[in-house]
Amino acid sequence: MDTLRFTDECLRLTFQEYRQSIIEAQERMKRLEKEISNQAQTGHQAPLVQVLQGLRGIGELTAVTMASEIGNIGSRFLHPKFLMSYSGLVPSENSSGDRRWQGGITKAGNSHIRRVLTEAAWSYRYSPAVRLTMRRRLNGLSPAIQAISWKAQNRLHKKYKTMLHRNKHKGAIAAAIARELAGFVWAIATEFEKEKARSSFSS
Repeated sequence: MDTLRFTDECLRLTFQEYRQSIIEAQERMKRLEKEISNQAQTGHQAPLVQVLQGLRGIGELTAVTMASEIGNIGSRFLHPKFLMSYSGLVPSENSSGDRRWQGGITKAGNSHIRRVLTEAAWSYRYSPAVRLTMRRRLNGLSPAIQAISWKAQNRLHKKYKTMLHRNKHKGAIAAAIARELAGFVWAIATEFEKEKARSSFSS
């Protein structure tokens, strides 16, 4: 862009202002991302952020989003279906007499949670595996939480393959995987809160 030349001074100034705005926005994003990462390591929700990353597809930013949007997941939702509903990932439904019809997801929930869960759902199209990055994220987590993580990989990958074999639309597949992933998020958060309570009681 430095090689661009303008014969009109107004065009040159306008271009420079637009370019400077982009540079400033990029720098602001870097500062915010750095602070988010710092909070993920040291903030009061840091322990929850760390255990949520035990699930495939849930990296630091996704875990921070869920922790900040929901808080104490296990305590707030008594059953995983309530978290699924809160995320707007449950199917819409119409009933008439003995007939029951289910449509697309309601989207009548927290759009931030729904978005990050749907993005994370795509990672389950890959065969179950614990590679280097995942191994690092699981390191230090309890055997119970690691077991939930592995169960999620197997169950959700199988569901993805089954729905794909039935020629389901990929958007519908992602929504279905995201819905069940919300259940595993709930399971891990609940297990984490139980472990934390036991640790506090024993000390």
